[in-house]
Amino acid sequence: MCGLTIVLLLFPGTALDSVWRLNPGARLAFQSLGNWSIALMVMVGTLCGAAGGGLWRGTGWAVSLAIAILSANMIGDTINALVRHDYRALIGIPIGAAMICYLVRSTRAQN
Repeated sequence: MCGLTIVLLLFPGTALDSVWRLNPGARLAFQSLGNWSIALMVMVGTLCGAAGGGLWRGTGWAVSLAIAILSANMIGDTINALVRHDYRALIGIPIGAAMICYLVRSTRAQN
């Protein structure tokens, strides 16, 4: 999704713009950041890719990185629900919590 978002931001006005209908607020938020939105999405994609690759190989640092990413996402979901009154974001909280619990338990089981 990061890659698709980057393409949509780099090449506005193409047939792919119909994807923004799924979340029109995201388009406005990214556009308000200007070119920083592309840098942000590259960073997010890189970190998620690194965490995924590290988890695949079973490295310890990847578990910490994945937990940090999931925690940041849960904080963002909470802020979206409280500030923007977008209560659909609340679904991410139990999902993120379950993923963190899984990571913690699987790490303990390996030790």
